[in-house]
Amino acid sequence: MVTARRKSQPRPQTLARRRDILEAALEIFGSKGYTNGTLSDIAEQVNMTHPGILHHFGSKDQLLLEVLRFRDETDVQSLAGQHIPDGIEFFRHLVATAFSNAQRAGIVQAYVVLSAESVTDDHPAREFFVDRYRTLRAEARHAFEVVCAERGAVAPETVSLAATAILAVMDGLQVQWLLDPSNVELAQASEFAIEAIVASVLEPRDAILARSSGPGGGHQE
Repeated sequence: MVTARRKSQPRPQTLARRRDILEAALEIFGSKGYTNGTLSDIAEQVNMTHPGILHHFGSKDQLLLEVLRFRDETDVQSLAGQHIPDGIEFFRHLVATAFSNAQRAGIVQAYVVLSAESVTDDHPAREFFVDRYRTLRAEARHAFEVVCAERGAVAPETVSLAATAILAVMDGLQVQWLLDPSNVELAQASEFAIEAIVASVLEPRDAILARSSGPGGGHQE
């Protein structure tokens, strides 16, 4: 009988060192971007060498992916089961996240910079962000469907548009806030937008803005 070899667990000192590196990389990539932020910059911040960083993460690309996962974990670490809730609690979680983000500009900046960079060709985080947005849209759609099931049917295309819009407005407000924090209330503006989008799905009203019938868009008299 062959006994499976027990997988060794990293030592606490190793885990602590990896976390130090991830926090430093989050700061460097957030301030300089992935391309301009170097492993040497990160190593200097944690009093290590360039090869020392590679010993823990293997490559700069792998470090970037670990940084992104680490950033995502901070959003759910205080939740039950460390999982995003469903139904109306999903939207309350989004509001709570916006209020939390208003107190952690560094993390928000890293996310904004790296997500924007990821649209460029061959960026190592492109697939991560494509999957991330796809997953978040699906979770938002499902949350809308759960809530709408209690209030009557809503057209699937409406739910899909609302799910996309709610993520877009949160990310767009983060950019405005980072550029002009004294004049943009990230938390309150995010809460207002999320509540408005949810209300537009659950309690639709007649359109306020006239839709253009022409191909060029715009208001037509």
